[in-house]
Amino acid sequence: MIMLDRVCKSYRTKTGRKTVLDQVSTVFQSGHNFGILGPNGAGKSTLIRLLAGSEPPDSGIVRRYARVSFPLGFGGTFHGALSGRENVAFIARIYGAAIRGTINYVEAFSELGEYFEMPVNTYSAGMRARLAFATCLAIDFDVYLIDEVTEIGDQRFRRRCADAFRQRMLRSDILLVTHNPHTIRQYCDRGAVLADGRLTLHEDIGTALESYHRLLQESA
Repeated sequence: MIMLDRVCKSYRTKTGRKTVLDQVSTVFQSGHNFGILGPNGAGKSTLIRLLAGSEPPDSGIVRRYARVSFPLGFGGTFHGALSGRENVAFIARIYGAAIRGTINYVEAFSELGEYFEMPVNTYSAGMRARLAFATCLAIDFDVYLIDEVTEIGDQRFRRRCADAFRQRMLRSDILLVTHNPHTIRQYCDRGAVLADGRLTLHEDIGTALESYHRLLQESA
């Protein structure tokens, strides 16, 4: 379970401050997979980083009563001067995972070849995403945070991602950000709509998608 207690978050833009969360209090209950929807610029990726703990709120508290992953596909997890192998070993130590087993899994799943031994700052964005995705899946978490990661790689790699998701969902929850309604329906049973600093949870994904589509129509 992840709980937000009067959380505020904003950031600067060229036109002023953009509010992502404005005194938001809500609970992501265990045993459910949430799809997070919202228009472009609403701050969905910022929300995922808040839930992961990789970015702090301006005020309020994010409480995690579960082992929560870093965002799948988030390349900012890595130190650019270290190789893929060295980064994976470092992250495995942080989370108390078996180092050799984690490295072997990531090396095989990411399919980076010789780049696995090269500094991450030589990687393309897609290669970083593969490394982050594989590293996250190599470690057991109660909740996996996913930010559009199913869109990376070619069709074969996306199928592998989908298979890996299904395996993790047998024992873990997911919070998923995507613009794809099919992906939301495939993986999620509950939804949340982020817009104008408000986060509204829905107990079924159909209602969440209807609310999201109304929001898009109103803003068109």
